[in-house]
Amino acid sequence: MESIATDSGKIVKMEVDYSATCDEKIPECERLAKSGRLHDALDQLLALEKQTRTGADMASTGRVLVAICRICKEAGDWAVLNEHIVLLTKRRSQLKQAVAKMVQECCTYVDQAPDKETRIKLIETLRQVTEGKIYVEVERARLTHKLAKIREEESNIQEAANIIQELQVETYGSMDKREKVELILEQMRLCLAKQDYIRTQIISKKINTKFFDDDGTSDLKLKYYRLMMEVDQHEGSYLATCKHYRAVLNTSSIMSDPAERQAAAQAVVLYLILATHDNEQVDLTHRVLQDKVLEEIPMYKKLLKLFTTPELIKWSGLCELYEKELKSTPVFSGDEQAEKRWNDLK
Repeated sequence: MESIATDSGKIVKMEVDYSATCDEKIPECERLAKSGRLHDALDQLLALEKQTRTGADMASTGRVLVAICRICKEAGDWAVLNEHIVLLTKRRSQLKQAVAKMVQECCTYVDQAPDKETRIKLIETLRQVTEGKIYVEVERARLTHKLAKIREEESNIQEAANIIQELQVETYGSMDKREKVELILEQMRLCLAKQDYIRTQIISKKINTKFFDDDGTSDLKLKYYRLMMEVDQHEGSYLATCKHYRAVLNTSSIMSDPAERQAAAQAVVLYLILATHDNEQVDLTHRVLQDKVLEEIPMYKKLLKLFTTPELIKWSGLCELYEKELKSTPVFSGDEQAEKRWNDLK
């Protein structure tokens, strides 16, 4: 017989199989609820739930828990639904897998809620009962993301960022890698939205960039590097920004689009000439000069070569040749940061 874990972590063995009783009782209670006798139906199902739980019949307990929630939702009584979610998870020796089934079912109700207030109340109830329970950590993370999105739509960026930051998704063993990265990127995005650059930098370290080597991750790769550009542009870390653009350039969707490819290559060159002249910058300059993409933008290749010569560059001469072109790029036009970059180039 199968061993089943209770919520307290105790291992119990199934003693009685209640599947036949459930086959008979659940449809009976559903009919009762539809006829307007919701509370009578709930009383009968709660009595059945006690039997299946004490008999350690996990499959049947899960079915009963789901049925209780479903009839509350179908009756449109969302307050009673919330009440029963809490009640059922607090039952003595409640079975983990049964709670997981109920939580998964209730997660599908969130988008069916009649209004925003009801939706938020259901999300908060589910977040409350899943707190600290590893076996429903993925569901809790998704609910938390939904709540953060609602707060963001209300323009409450601070609260949205705080809500999503409480998730330690990098430790979740049961969550798919892609979903983990998506949620960490959301944490970064909301942190940036409230201009918390230091925390964004800390969160970014949770992502191993080797993940982006896999096929099918290019959308997330571009999202990640664009967020990192925002952080490093704010910090004035030009060499780091240059490297982010190189990573973007090395993405199939960018390489296959001539306009995108050339724009990224231009940014690589411009941030590279803005970077402090040191060994790393010199080394990267020589590598970039060998890049075939620069053949498509000869003016930028010529400009970069100019910065490899030992002679001093005359600012007026540089402006005469390049100012008009450079000031038409996003690197040197559009905002105060661009203006600062132009002054840094001087």
